[in-house]
Amino acid sequence: MSASESPSASQPQAADVIEHPWIRDFRTLGMGDVGVVGGKNASLGEMIGALADSGIRVPGGFATTADAYWAFLSHNDLQDRIETRLDELEAGACSLDEAGRAIREAILGGELQPELARAVERAYLGLADTGPNGRASDVSVAVRSSATAEDLPEASFAGQQESFLNVVGVDALLDACIRCFASLFTDRAISYRIEKGFAHMDVALSVGVQRMVRSDLAGAGVLFTLDPDSGFPDVVVINAAWGLGESVVKGTVNPDQHLVFKPLLDAPGCRPVLDRSRGSKEEKMIYGEGGGSVRVATDAAERRAHVLSDDEALTLARWGVAIERHYGRPMDVEWAKDGADGELYIVQARPETVEARKDAGKVETFALTERAEPLVSGVAVGSAIVSAKAYRIADPADLGDFPDGGILVAKRTDPDWGPGLARAAGVVTDQGGRTSHAAIVSRELGIPAVVGTGNATALVPQGETVTLSCAEGDRGVVYSGALAFERTEVDLRDVPDTRTRIMLNVGNPDAAFRWWRLPARGVGLARLEFIIGEVIRIHPLAAIDPDRVPDGPEKEEIERLLQGWEDPKEYFVDLLASGIARVAAAAYPHPAVIRTSDFKTNEYAKLLGGSVFEPAEENPMIGLRGASRYDSDLYREAFLLECEALRRVREDIGLQNVVPMIPFCRTPDEADRVLEIMAEAGLRRGVNGLEVYVMCEIPSNVVSAEAFARRFDGFSIGSNDLTQLVLGVDRDSAALAHLFDEDDPSVKAMISDVIRRGHAAGVVVGICGQAPSDRPGFAEFLVQEGIDSMSLTPDSIVDVVRRVAALENA
Repeated sequence: MSASESPSASQPQAADVIEHPWIRDFRTLGMGDVGVVGGKNASLGEMIGALADSGIRVPGGFATTADAYWAFLSHNDLQDRIETRLDELEAGACSLDEAGRAIREAILGGELQPELARAVERAYLGLADTGPNGRASDVSVAVRSSATAEDLPEASFAGQQESFLNVVGVDALLDACIRCFASLFTDRAISYRIEKGFAHMDVALSVGVQRMVRSDLAGAGVLFTLDPDSGFPDVVVINAAWGLGESVVKGTVNPDQHLVFKPLLDAPGCRPVLDRSRGSKEEKMIYGEGGGSVRVATDAAERRAHVLSDDEALTLARWGVAIERHYGRPMDVEWAKDGADGELYIVQARPETVEARKDAGKVETFALTERAEPLVSGVAVGSAIVSAKAYRIADPADLGDFPDGGILVAKRTDPDWGPGLARAAGVVTDQGGRTSHAAIVSRELGIPAVVGTGNATALVPQGETVTLSCAEGDRGVVYSGALAFERTEVDLRDVPDTRTRIMLNVGNPDAAFRWWRLPARGVGLARLEFIIGEVIRIHPLAAIDPDRVPDGPEKEEIERLLQGWEDPKEYFVDLLASGIARVAAAAYPHPAVIRTSDFKTNEYAKLLGGSVFEPAEENPMIGLRGASRYDSDLYREAFLLECEALRRVREDIGLQNVVPMIPFCRTPDEADRVLEIMAEAGLRRGVNGLEVYVMCEIPSNVVSAEAFARRFDGFSIGSNDLTQLVLGVDRDSAALAHLFDEDDPSVKAMISDVIRRGHAAGVVVGICGQAPSDRPGFAEFLVQEGIDSMSLTPDSIVDVVRRVAALENA
């Protein structure tokens, strides 16, 4: 069905379709009209006509055509004058600034031909029927530029031309149309066309006029139908802020984020919101008096609240998936919520142009090999690391002071910063989220960025060398000095299949999406300690009873982290569930083996408030850890929080590929008690397909393998602890390091024994230690013994897969 065949009655539209060679009602447009009205306007018409059955609401409006633009130039004798200036620019007779300014001034000095002005006025007055109240002169519209060469797969023209919001009245609209025409020749647009090889006079400008959604009374934002940094295709990333959406697009706020898992969107009983995080949202953009927009501060309640409910995020995600399916490619979509009618709307959709151009056959990885105290942190864009001198730039007019290859530090960026960004090795901003201008352009340029730091322009030293790291998950960090790091490139082409299941060890859940292209069949080990230690940071018992923590700096930090959370326990469970869900989503539909917490008492004591609750032990390595903690009066209540997080991910979100794994379980009786606690918390083994694994890292796990196999569905060999307990060698002792050896015959005999006895008892046996990655001979031994799976670090996956395949086929 074409856009022109079936205008949707459910869409807010003008009463009559305008028929004029220079004006096209959105309802008459489709993607075949890009050459007539540009990609932006053609896409709006396409969605109105072709996606109405999906329930997607798109505000009505109209567009001027390319012919109208050429007629405007002819009416004002502008074409020769523009070409002359462009020829002078190409010949070096004038600067970009001089050429652009002269062309824009000439266009702004022109007037719309009377026939075009009357046609625009008639179409605008027709929008009165879609307004909430009364008079045509009160209709508020968004006026956007749509170039006839924009939003192509090989180039993104987003932000190159101007948009004007809350334009009210005929005179203001006609003026905005001319300003849109002039914006085809902003300095950034001219330089971008030169860079991409587009002839200036082959590109026309269509003006899109769309009824405003009253998001100034509610909120707006941007969504991507894939993870824009890793290219992981199974999520929708939604950013949201109060007020008009320009604050998100331009990066003037740190927005909220919802992360929605696409494969479970329509699964019965599932609410697949993997993560919801609150941005600071210090300001919002609202209507100005008499038209236009102004920025005002948000109040404390707005900063604490989420702009979107989970239901609204799920609706937007479904719309995003429908749009992506219709266009057959990942999409970048702008949405808005109308505070007058409470409805959600889609106001723009364009192809995602960064991940689409990447080589899917290769994965590039970065890792710091030394550490320092961070200067600032924020949202990571990309996954690279770079060291260079940092330069704080307050205004794009000062970019002449910014040297090539420096790290650009700014409060925020917009398209005027394009020339500086193109010369930067990395970008750091105070404001903005993953869909801000700085983030989008940095991805397109292939440089790392850390956005939304809050205070980089105050804390990053001017002219000093810093290291910008985006290799630590969603959190980007700027460190002082030039830190050492490694860069590797993994070639994924021609990777063979293996009978042995090769799985992935995941340390940081925020980085899990980065490895989706690797030939791993699930996650064999994800530790809850990272989420608790790096994200939650509060000891679980301090989250349950923060009043037991004495006054002081730790108590103040706990109160800061818990601000806005009515129930401190919910803070712990929600963040833990989000981290687990990310790992499970990255592995889906393969298993995601999640090991419950295995901190030792001395490590738990280092968490905020932890020293209040933890006993002092002479040897924490073989003390109150793993399963014994879960069954202890000290920790049982905290273990129930872990169980609730796991239950939510499996039952509420719907990621039933999660397989909990119990560490350091000394006896079958201890296993029984832990499994009963889990069952009481809603995690009963065998119900809804729940499997539970146990770590095999204590000699008793091998000696009593049959008893453990009756209680668990699988073993995962932890070679580090097993080696230290078989050999009696403290794995952390430098003095005994020469004795710590997984290749020792006693250790290998234990491994062989548990594989044999586990298989005889009907359970799977895998390994999640480092030895198969580091030692080719150890991998060969495991394959010969019939191991079911090996879980490895990302950097070793491809090499081990090739090695295992060769062994299996020998």
